[in-house]
Amino acid sequence: MSVSYPVAVLVVVAATVAIWKGSDWLEGASDRLATYYGLPQVVQGAVVSAVGSSFPELASVVFAGLAGSLELGVGAIVGSAIFNVLVIPATAGVATEGDIEASRALVYKEAQFYMLAVSVLLITFAFAVIYYPVEGQTLHGEVTRPLALIPLALYGLYIFIQAQDTADHESEADASGIDPRRQWTVLAAGLVVILVAVEQLVGQVEAVGLALGVPQFLLGVTIIAAATSLPDTLVSVRAAKDDRGVASLANVLGSNTFDLLVAIPVGVMLVGRTGIDFAMAVPMFAALTAATVLLFTVLRTEMTLSRLESYLLLCAYAVFVAWVLAEVSGLVTGILPG
Repeated sequence: MSVSYPVAVLVVVAATVAIWKGSDWLEGASDRLATYYGLPQVVQGAVVSAVGSSFPELASVVFAGLAGSLELGVGAIVGSAIFNVLVIPATAGVATEGDIEASRALVYKEAQFYMLAVSVLLITFAFAVIYYPVEGQTLHGEVTRPLALIPLALYGLYIFIQAQDTADHESEADASGIDPRRQWTVLAAGLVVILVAVEQLVGQVEAVGLALGVPQFLLGVTIIAAATSLPDTLVSVRAAKDDRGVASLANVLGSNTFDLLVAIPVGVMLVGRTGIDFAMAVPMFAALTAATVLLFTVLRTEMTLSRLESYLLLCAYAVFVAWVLAEVSGLVTGILPG
């Protein structure tokens, strides 16, 4: 397959910039609407901002699925989740003057529910291998629409818990200067820009991957994951600089929860079913679990994220990327298939 690599790189860069701009509109409108409707800070971060900033990941899964490459989208979600829990809090921690404050609600509710989300999605993949195996292939299965309902149901529980926790909340924020109709219009414009940009991004990365013979899952874990995670990074850094540490960290965990429990199942619901290589998924989910445990540990120490701990998270992500590159180049074998 003939691919013009300079053109592909330019399109990827342009699409990433467009995703950043569209997400900036989306996030600004989402935050103002959350203020207008009187939502508490943890819900603004874990639900409103998280869903808004996760839209690029959702779009990547949808477009990859419609193009017959849902594995690329699933890889983007897993890679984005690892990027989110390591790079985004670290970037916010380095960009701010002091430590980022956490809270017990964040650590014991959001972080633990997110770890439950990781477990449930991996169990769903295991069900695919057990009940819908691919004939002639070891540890390959198909995630069907009924199986996709399992993580979707868990996200429904997540929304229910958030609703219960905010039932008695009374907002003290001044929303007098916010025009909700204008904010909904800006939000819609951001969605359109993101959709167009992600469609181009997925197409170019898929073409380059086919030309080079690189597994689509690994391309999703690295290139698409980093590009679609840019909005989450900007949202968390902005919240941390505004001294809203809880919202900054809640956005990370809420985004990952949405990506795992909604974005991947939505892709499956659209295409009907998708193949899963369990031998590829398990090491990646092990890396994601280790990254989550590391974030949980540093947040639990004094309920803050210090600059030193931020650099520790960045080093952990550098190790992950080095491992993936070593796998792709053939320097390390026996961990990831192919």
